[in-house]
Amino acid sequence: MIEDFHSIKRLPPYVFAEVNRLKAAARADGADIIDLGMGNPDMPTPQHIVDKLIETVAKPRTHRYSASKGIPGLRRAQAAYYERRFDVKLDPETQVIATLGSKEGFANMAQAITAPGDVILVPNPTYPIHEFGFIISGGAIRHLPAGNGEEFLRTLERSWSHSVPKPIAVVLNFPSNPTSMVASLEFYKDAVALAKKLDLIILSDIAYAEVYFENNPPPSILQVPGAIDIAVEFTSLSKTYNMPGWRMGFAVGNERLIGALARVKSYLDYGAFTPIQVAASAALNGPQDCIDEIRDVYRARRDCMVESFARAGWDVPPPPATMFCWAPIPEQFQHMGSVEFSKLLIAKADVAVSAGLGFGEYGEGYVRIALVENEQRIRQAGRNLKKFFAEHQKTADNVIPLNQKASR
Repeated sequence: MIEDFHSIKRLPPYVFAEVNRLKAAARADGADIIDLGMGNPDMPTPQHIVDKLIETVAKPRTHRYSASKGIPGLRRAQAAYYERRFDVKLDPETQVIATLGSKEGFANMAQAITAPGDVILVPNPTYPIHEFGFIISGGAIRHLPAGNGEEFLRTLERSWSHSVPKPIAVVLNFPSNPTSMVASLEFYKDAVALAKKLDLIILSDIAYAEVYFENNPPPSILQVPGAIDIAVEFTSLSKTYNMPGWRMGFAVGNERLIGALARVKSYLDYGAFTPIQVAASAALNGPQDCIDEIRDVYRARRDCMVESFARAGWDVPPPPATMFCWAPIPEQFQHMGSVEFSKLLIAKADVAVSAGLGFGEYGEGYVRIALVENEQRIRQAGRNLKKFFAEHQKTADNVIPLNQKASR
């Protein structure tokens, strides 16, 4: 039998797998691992959303197959959100489609637009589906060092000019997972102008648009006049309303691209369970103060982490957005690389983080730390790290350099 299937052979080893195995083994041995690795929100879904799900699921007719592109009320609710939040008007019939989370939407869009050998420009580091959705679909990836300014766009244009065949699309992700980088509306204007010049599709991921800590809310690329001619944007309810397991997201924008996605999805799924779609509509149409409350919790956790880790001797830059800190590995451990450092933290400090290498080669030297534990646990993580760093330094101080040994 053939060793591996073609699509599987195109995927590299899963960088997080070894760290996850070590984490599971430590827990099996009784260790209290403070898991700051996976970006899995720990707060409850707002009660009014849960109540709508319970109310709807009690109706037997909602147990039938649903609509692949999303029930009409849900698509209207997403269009209303875009008008309310970004002052962008969308046609819910042709420019909005519900997806099983933004990750599934991205992967299915890759299937819809990618022919074997098509080139896609992808920032690095970035969320893995931005790259691997296209790899699975037969595309080829050209990496662009992640950025949010003129240098990124100059690099994009150089990469396009040196690429054979010419790229068909570019991925943008702001606020960024994992780097937490944000982009301005001016950047989006320049990006749209360049993409039109180069005949590129823009696929914009703004799953963290509501988790921000600065005064200015992150914009949508669709706010740029004419962007809808070439762009599709992906959003999610997972982080905005603490609904990760509900698997509800959206793709909105260019009618032709949304139509292609709808065609692919019609062959692959019947859409999310109808009660989930109804509850998602209630989330978008209902009271929005829960978003502010969730954002405030992440802000408090961010500040707690920055302070607690600084006391331990690890300077973690405060992120302007997202539920992640993107932290350089402390100097004394940089030689190890992000994977070995992540494994060491589990073994010696009972703290789990995500290795930066898992988000691309340019992520090496960093780890991603998720704000998915309460402040008490974050402070405990800081104490664990402080103890480990002190023990490591004590061990290092007791090592006699070879040249000193030779001179004795």
